[in-house]
Amino acid sequence: MSKFKEYTNDELVALFQRDKDQAIEVLFRNYYKYVCGVLYPVLKEQTVIEDVAQDVFYDLWRKRDQLNITTSLSAYLKRAAINKALNYIRDQRMKFDDYAEMPNMKSGDLNSQRQIEVHEMEVLVKKLIDQLPEKCRIIFSLSRFEKMSYREIAKHLDISVKTVENQISRALKELRIQLKPYLNEIIVTLLTLLFYY
Repeated sequence: MSKFKEYTNDELVALFQRDKDQAIEVLFRNYYKYVCGVLYPVLKEQTVIEDVAQDVFYDLWRKRDQLNITTSLSAYLKRAAINKALNYIRDQRMKFDDYAEMPNMKSGDLNSQRQIEVHEMEVLVKKLIDQLPEKCRIIFSLSRFEKMSYREIAKHLDISVKTVENQISRALKELRIQLKPYLNEIIVTLLTLLFYY
């Protein structure tokens, strides 16, 4: 078996244009450890990191016919990895429609229209969080979905507590601005949930 060839970024981009299947295999060999390194500050747990890293490359393979990578592969993979990590955190923790965790709630208690409204609000909030700047989104996600304290986040990401405070404030300010037009809907949804729970 021949020794695995090392590729430069430009060679990999060129290979990607010629043969996407082979390029993704080469990309996996060259960048798997790099992607795991990108994921580590956000996820920490090794088995989760490996699963999410594999998902990054699986998504590349699944969407290979639509992809047109022409710039830095490391930058592209870093962005894909961070997005995948934050989606993992969000999907694990953010379950507004998980009524099983809410005490004394019967499945038929909320009418269909209210369930739809709650789901739409969840989708909206997820979308707004996804639109936050990268550092802000990571810090906010660790606080909101992982229930980490500011001090824990600071230690986790090797940044100051003040930076964490500033980024959380920035996220909340941005979410308040974006959610202002939906304020009445949010109040109705919260009142409904409080009434039933």
